[in-house]
Amino acid sequence: MRIGPVKRVDRLVGLSVLGAVGLTWFVLVAFDAFTIFVGELNDVGQGSYTVAKAISYTLLTVPRRLYEMFGYAALIGGLLGLGGLAGTGELTALRAAGLSKLRICVSVVITLFALTLCVAVLGETLAAWGDRSAKALSLGAKSKDITLAKGGSVWARDGETVINAGSGRTRETGEGPVVDLNRVRVFEFDQQGRLVTLSVAARAEHRLGKWTLFDLRRTVFGEASATSTEAARMDWPSGLDPDLLALSIVKLDYLNLAALARNIAYLERNNQDAGKFHEAWWARAFYPVNVLVLAFCALPFAFGTLRSGGMAKRLFVGIVLGIGFYFLQRTVVSMGSVYGLPPALANALPPLMLIAGSTFWFRRNA
Repeated sequence: MRIGPVKRVDRLVGLSVLGAVGLTWFVLVAFDAFTIFVGELNDVGQGSYTVAKAISYTLLTVPRRLYEMFGYAALIGGLLGLGGLAGTGELTALRAAGLSKLRICVSVVITLFALTLCVAVLGETLAAWGDRSAKALSLGAKSKDITLAKGGSVWARDGETVINAGSGRTRETGEGPVVDLNRVRVFEFDQQGRLVTLSVAARAEHRLGKWTLFDLRRTVFGEASATSTEAARMDWPSGLDPDLLALSIVKLDYLNLAALARNIAYLERNNQDAGKFHEAWWARAFYPVNVLVLAFCALPFAFGTLRSGGMAKRLFVGIVLGIGFYFLQRTVVSMGSVYGLPPALANALPPLMLIAGSTFWFRRNA
């Protein structure tokens, strides 16, 4: 006999939360996209970059922005939706009917769980594709010498030399910013367009103003012969602009799980440090967990301190919780990297700490 009323409760709570999450999500994404569009307007006129292409660039990045902003939208929207029910007295009526706080929160989490799965799929498919397409559009218009190919590989031209890299990344060191390229091929042509040399390197690195190739095999083509040499490393006198090249590199946070796994496997095969890729992989894998845990641990506020508060109070609590969890997660993951914690454990600790802290707080203030 309870199945019917429970379903109506789930529908009532779910629709309230869906409306609040949708509105919050739209506002956050629209504001973020508008900010990026205004920034892109500064580049209009560079090469063939026009206002129309700036709009296209912004629209292509919207799926990624939807993915990135969903966690905050779920947190704030969940508080607003449940807090709205508390403000109208419906939450009190549900409690008077015998439903526990936990059962009502579960109704919210069920709704958010379905949304989170959809957003996770969006992040692995359309968001990753959109960001690569936006990078390719921007680079193709702003520079004639660098382009982003399908699959994320980079093609660049330096005079009579054409460079291809399977992937790349930028990182900060004590010596300044460093650009790393993996799976590098360098094609050198003569004035007649004939291939003179082909260099294949495991990676290339730009550090302190110069390029270096590592694990290199260089083949020089003659009229009727070819000579190959190998070297562990070699200075590469290239005029390739590292700053412009860095713009073509898709950030680790924007790569999907499959792309991250491919890069991890490649780096490990070549005995290179794949730590940052491991961290990015686990951060992405824990994304649904973080969203649901953060929302679930924040919802009990709607039964207490937010019951008599307005939208501004709920919004303030949601923002504080979101920012607090963001810094907690970044701090724990960074410390885990410094002290050698496995990335899986480092990413699992913040939600576990939040669950423990929330449980203690709400039991003490029940």
